[in-house]
Amino acid sequence: MEFRLGSNDISAVRFGISPGYELVHAVRVILCPQTAPLHWGWFRTLQGTLPEEAFRLMAVICGADGYLPDFLTATPSGDMTPEEEAQRLREVPDERLRFDLEKMVVRSTGVRQQEIRDLIAAPDRARTTIADAWELVWDALLSPVWPQMLRLLRADIAVRARRSSDAGLAEMAATLHSTVTWADEVVRVQMRRHEEVVNCGGTGLVLVPSVMMAARGCAVLTEPPAQPTIFYPAHGVSETWHRDGADSLDALTALLGATRARLIIELQQPLSTSECAHLTDLVVSTASHHLTVLRDAGLVDSRRTGVRVLHTRTPLGEALAGIR
Repeated sequence: MEFRLGSNDISAVRFGISPGYELVHAVRVILCPQTAPLHWGWFRTLQGTLPEEAFRLMAVICGADGYLPDFLTATPSGDMTPEEEAQRLREVPDERLRFDLEKMVVRSTGVRQQEIRDLIAAPDRARTTIADAWELVWDALLSPVWPQMLRLLRADIAVRARRSSDAGLAEMAATLHSTVTWADEVVRVQMRRHEEVVNCGGTGLVLVPSVMMAARGCAVLTEPPAQPTIFYPAHGVSETWHRDGADSLDALTALLGATRARLIIELQQPLSTSECAHLTDLVVSTASHHLTVLRDAGLVDSRRTGVRVLHTRTPLGEALAGIR
């Protein structure tokens, strides 16, 4: 599998987050839990919480392995929320829905094949039914742990971005996974059952970390109108990834003090000084002082955007936020 990059593509290489991709692989983990030992702790928290009919439909569409419909995972972006992903799913064009589901027909048999044919026959109803099922399954499986997942995904992106600035894009790409190499403006991904040459044509390449595919290799998205995309396992996924931040806050409080620990935990997305002050019940000047201390220690990065200064965790801050 090759992605061929021109000069415009190289300048447009970027990272994205895909709630849809995480949900698809969460479904696959439940279908084949023996393949994903790092997710067993999360899996054990789900007993009795699955919406059976909605999950069954998602399992029919996703399958346990192999190809899955592109409309479930298209167009990842760095700030995509689950709500935006669900809304995008409700706006998938009929022709896209049919095209992807028809690929599933030839890859399935029996009752599953007939169910997919029925979806193709009534795309309006299928789109609504699939989107409703997506939201129910999301609420049951990933909504409770999305903050933890988002922390891991953003930490991975922060580390890769820093590596790219220090060593270059090719060196960074070589660390995505053992199956990925970058040489002579070509990114190669070794795939078991997929060979293709994709000319990115100036659209760039999107790199998407995933928590749920931690036990798998890489996957790609190549079918227009989606942009060329590589999904890869995120850094730092351990068997305790699903736990909430209570343990982290206690440990950080002992290390940094209550206010600075709270700031580190809250900064899982860019926040202004006034937003930080509001979340920690401080006046703006006091919040600014604590943020300065954290910035001087290398735990927070602060950048001006218009009239506001936005603060985010550095890779070191991300690592501290994940301590147990």
